[in-house]
Amino acid sequence: MANEQSQKPQDESRRRFLKYSGTAIGGVVVGGVIGGIVGSSLKKSEKEEAPVEPGAPAAAPDRDYNQALMFFTQDQFLITEAASERLFPKDDLGPGAKELGVAFFIDHQMNSAYGMNARDYMMPPFYASEASQGYQLTFKRRELLALGLDALNEYSNNTYKKPFTKLTGEEQDAVLTAFENNDVKLKGVPAATFFNLLLSLTLEGAYADPLYGGNKNMAGWKMRNYPGNQMSYYDVIDKEEFVKMEPLSLHDHLELG
Repeated sequence: MANEQSQKPQDESRRRFLKYSGTAIGGVVVGGVIGGIVGSSLKKSEKEEAPVEPGAPAAAPDRDYNQALMFFTQDQFLITEAASERLFPKDDLGPGAKELGVAFFIDHQMNSAYGMNARDYMMPPFYASEASQGYQLTFKRRELLALGLDALNEYSNNTYKKPFTKLTGEEQDAVLTAFENNDVKLKGVPAATFFNLLLSLTLEGAYADPLYGGNKNMAGWKMRNYPGNQMSYYDVIDKEEFVKMEPLSLHDHLELG
């Protein structure tokens, strides 16, 4: 009886999960990337199986690979979205941080080994002035970011009687400038340290591979004519003129078939 059970085919949904998760493990993984890849892969597979009406226009590529909150509260996410948009605003050249999904990128990084300082030496003594010695704060990055976001809101409420997300763009700029200039007192850390972390993460989210939650539709790369993750430059390496290439992300190389 046991032998008959072992020879029965596995449940189809489980087989599909193992298939896609095995594929995902072959890529670069941070935070909850595997979950995002598996979910989007299954979603894509279901779309491909659905019948298409004759003459219907082709669907735009779905590149929302990994946009689900993993660390932030909803309020923290909205504050991050608003603040990062002021640091990397939309203009005539292209989308800003909000449209690029930068807040999702930051959220995922805070839920990763980077956000938890898993690879940093976190034992005292700490020497803040010794930049050459690496990370020198008692806070983990995720703790520093959460502390700073809450302080942004508190400072906004105290100064303008409104939360940060309800301020005008000019008022939000003034709040961020106060943090940049260390005009705000944070518990145990300079306000500018939080500001610099937020600025750095914003830029990274605008230009990192979309696999990590930001740079939606590779729009950050397209603004700079960056080719992304190409498999080869064999055909263009000897050309003297600039060759503009359609960018590719890590996700484009995953075999989902």
